[in-house]
Amino acid sequence: MKARWIPAVLALLLVNAAFADEHGVSWDSLSDGQRQALAKFEDDWDGLAPERQLRLSRGAERWAGMSRRERAAARKRFKNWRSLPPARRDMIRERAALFHSLTPEEKERIRKNFRRYQKMNQERRQQLKERYQDMTPAQRQQLRDRLQQRPRPRTRD
Repeated sequence: MKARWIPAVLALLLVNAAFADEHGVSWDSLSDGQRQALAKFEDDWDGLAPERQLRLSRGAERWAGMSRRERAAARKRFKNWRSLPPARRDMIRERAALFHSLTPEEKERIRKNFRRYQKMNQERRQQLKERYQDMTPAQRQQLRDRLQQRPRPRTRD
């Protein structure tokens, strides 16, 4: 009996999300936790762009679901982000957009390489860093080009 309602509820949620995308999110539709997290926006809420309202409401929803430890880590990351120079933040945004435009296979390859790098001992990481820093800009570009052109490993399906 309950299984019949699941598609209807999902459809209602999707319609609601599409409506929120187009028309914004009303202050009254926010949960108590969201309103508490977004209290500083209350007076100006109706003047915010619908996309911003939606982003803020989703962020406040995630915030409300976080533990104390997770919130502390999020505050620290945000503080670090705000301390970066604007040019560095722009570069990070550009790289994030580029990453999101990659195929799932390319993303996984990058994640795998990053995990492999994280597992390296500090000495090996330092060697790689120094080797890269000692390169001229032309050598760095050659390396990036070579990495770009190398054949991608085939996935086993």
